[in-house]
Amino acid sequence: MGIKDYEMVIGLEVHVELKTKSKIFCGCSTEFGGDPNTQCCPICMGMPGTLPVLNGKVVDYAIKAGLATNCTIASFSKQDRKNYFYPDLPKAYQISQYDLPLCEHGFLDIESESGSKRIGITRIHIEEDAGKLVHKENGGTLIDYNRCGVPLIEIVSEPDIRSAEEAKAYLQKLRAIMLYVDVSDCKMNEGSFRCDVNLSVRKIGEEKLGTRTEMKNLNSFQFISNAIEFEFQRQVQAVENGEEIVQETRRYDQTTKKTFSMRKKEDAHDYRYFPDPDLMPIIINADKLQEIKISIPQLPDERKTIYMSEYGLTPYDAEQLVNIKEIADYFESAAKITSHHKILANLILSEIFRLLPQDSFDIPISPANLANLTNLIGDEIVNSSTAKKVIQEMWIKDQDPQGIVNEQGLEQINDETILEEYVTEVLNKNKKSVDDYLSGKGKALQAMIGQTMAITKGKGNPTKIQKILMERLK
Repeated sequence: MGIKDYEMVIGLEVHVELKTKSKIFCGCSTEFGGDPNTQCCPICMGMPGTLPVLNGKVVDYAIKAGLATNCTIASFSKQDRKNYFYPDLPKAYQISQYDLPLCEHGFLDIESESGSKRIGITRIHIEEDAGKLVHKENGGTLIDYNRCGVPLIEIVSEPDIRSAEEAKAYLQKLRAIMLYVDVSDCKMNEGSFRCDVNLSVRKIGEEKLGTRTEMKNLNSFQFISNAIEFEFQRQVQAVENGEEIVQETRRYDQTTKKTFSMRKKEDAHDYRYFPDPDLMPIIINADKLQEIKISIPQLPDERKTIYMSEYGLTPYDAEQLVNIKEIADYFESAAKITSHHKILANLILSEIFRLLPQDSFDIPISPANLANLTNLIGDEIVNSSTAKKVIQEMWIKDQDPQGIVNEQGLEQINDETILEEYVTEVLNKNKKSVDDYLSGKGKALQAMIGQTMAITKGKGNPTKIQKILMERLK
């Protein structure tokens, strides 16, 4: 059997740092980037004799995230101690939620190139973050406890994901929702939106799940995709070779693009959960729930519907735009200045996405200038090929695209008399392409269009060139 005979089964655990000003159980700052061990106290470090006090804003934010992901909100939940010893948690347990989480049974609808799909969300619970280990090059490890006690929500999906593409679509949608409801800054480079990937393989058609591995703390869409693809192939090869898949925690190495074993994966019973005796249960009444519900703004799916109805975009294109809030805001700013909304969307999804650095959404071209370029395309002043060159120039220096077109003489050739001459030249020089087309080889037409465009130095109107060629070839 080969790799095509297997499918991957993926469930994701996403950790989202909440944007509260103080930590979950104490008054220490949550600001990123402070000097090591300057934003911690006896409470968040779990010193004997200290008592945690729950930050109410954490609960509000978690409920907001739950409602935005179609979860049921528990009227009664509690907090538990998850016991394990790692050096980044000095008290040797983490305050989390076990059997009574705050939010359960939600879902997200995603769009990928293979179509629409609903991904279930098992639960969302609140917990505290651990510290950070800093490994020295010359040996030894330092510990920064600033992150201890920073409030998190953990969002656990059902094992409904079947590809790296679906995983990326789910994560982008989830990140967008967290930004829309304003509960986190979701800065992946700062670790405030990171993911654990649980993956197993099975033969297509089988119902039984295979043994899963967990890849920890991935904070880049590209790293997540790479890790999934490698781990899938690794597990399939192991199964084909008759090897046993071990339930374990693995790390992804971005240099080699491979995963490596770290430790045996713990099960729930290994953590010896029990209710935290220092914290009261969390009780949510109907009034509180309604107060949070009415504070939720327009969400990605609502924006997507508007993009489809008002701008004429496809479900897939609309989803790609709304799934990144920064991009959706940028698109809407530009859309106010142009009526060619499909062209604008295509420019963003093709050229802008191509030029953006990995996991960055900072576009150096102003929305107004991109809208102006869109108008030049829509009004047939430049073609799409020329627009790519203009965007490259604007990416280096944000400027009016009309100025670039005038300065470099990039205006599209629309005069059919001039284009006729170029087409005649191509037909005279390419008798074989003409014969191929007349004998039914359709690709020969595209070759002749390309040759005509080359003679015009990319400035010819490709639609008119195709029309003239078709008429002449008759």
